[in-house]
Amino acid sequence: MTDAASTLSLIPNNYLKFGIFLAPFHAMNENLTQAMARDMALLEHIDALGYDEAWIGEHHSGGFEIIACPEIFIAAAAERTRHIRLGTGVVSLPYHNPLTVAGRITQLDHMTRGRVMLGVGPGALVGDAFRMGIDPAAQRRMMNESLDVLVRLLDGETVTMKTDWFDLRDAHLQIPPFQQPRTEMAVACARSPSGALAAGKHGIGMLSIGGTNDEALAKHADNWRMCEEAAAENGHTVKREKWRLVTLMHIAETRQKARDNVEFGLENWARYFREIATFPIVPPGIDNPYEFLTENKMAVIGTPDDAIDYIETLLDGAGGFGALMQLAHNWADFDATKRNYELISRYVFPHFQGSNRQRDFSYDYSHANRDVFVGQAAQAVQTEIDTYQKRKENDAAD
Repeated sequence: MTDAASTLSLIPNNYLKFGIFLAPFHAMNENLTQAMARDMALLEHIDALGYDEAWIGEHHSGGFEIIACPEIFIAAAAERTRHIRLGTGVVSLPYHNPLTVAGRITQLDHMTRGRVMLGVGPGALVGDAFRMGIDPAAQRRMMNESLDVLVRLLDGETVTMKTDWFDLRDAHLQIPPFQQPRTEMAVACARSPSGALAAGKHGIGMLSIGGTNDEALAKHADNWRMCEEAAAENGHTVKREKWRLVTLMHIAETRQKARDNVEFGLENWARYFREIATFPIVPPGIDNPYEFLTENKMAVIGTPDDAIDYIETLLDGAGGFGALMQLAHNWADFDATKRNYELISRYVFPHFQGSNRQRDFSYDYSHANRDVFVGQAAQAVQTEIDTYQKRKENDAAD
């Protein structure tokens, strides 16, 4: 573990935000109604623990990621939480008319009093695009066309634009965003540079997914460089505090307990990525996903101190970012999952947010001056004893 002060130098404003990226992932043998209820309970739990953000995914196939409309989920979650900000993680823009996306998110912006964020992307599951008759090769182009319109609509402009998949005629939002000057936005960025370039073009946040081993971190850092360059070319400035990095973690009191916990669901999760998802995180032929993920520095499964060390390597490898998002993976059962988030909030947050610095100063000052303080206290007690004794002697003399 490195010194907290040196770590804080890599964090904008010396304060690292924490959140979750809730796809979600649920094993095929589970009751899906109860699974959704647990997802909602998880948001209530981390809201109470002080987590800053939660991003909710959109998926329509594969059976494992079961939220089809993040906006509906966010609307319900906003009524059950008090502080946490809620983002779409992400709205797959090629699946929707941009005017309806802008209208839904603006409504949510008001309903949540500014706690909503619009995360966008091209769509991660090829199976989703196939079922809608969308050519995967066109998805990134479609995302950019939609995003160009979304930004203009949220900025209050009237848009007329026709493409091969939408036709807007004097499109205009009938209500402005609650957040000013615009609802907060972020673009998902994984392997291709399209997300980074789109974020930079519009001067909005970047949500980096796609792994956090050394190779992935180098790619994320390169994407952020491209984001900054694209922003400058378009007259914008992007801030690292709006750069979110998604990673894999499970924390318990001991490393062995953490390893035992993930036996609950890690293999099911790995199988889903091998058999259904576009890119396998744990490749075929890997018999022990725990060893693969930890040995290749793709995840931390251990203690709060292990989490601190791991996050420090991410900050160093990426050159600094503003928020760490834990992928909500359901590797452990629900009780152990909630305990994981509690341990991180209790022991990991303070290291990266500097929340104990004044306590440390007060403790260290008190320790350094203990002899002085104790001596003065002892003298005060002795003075009272002497005063009492003298009064007794005077009373006896009278």
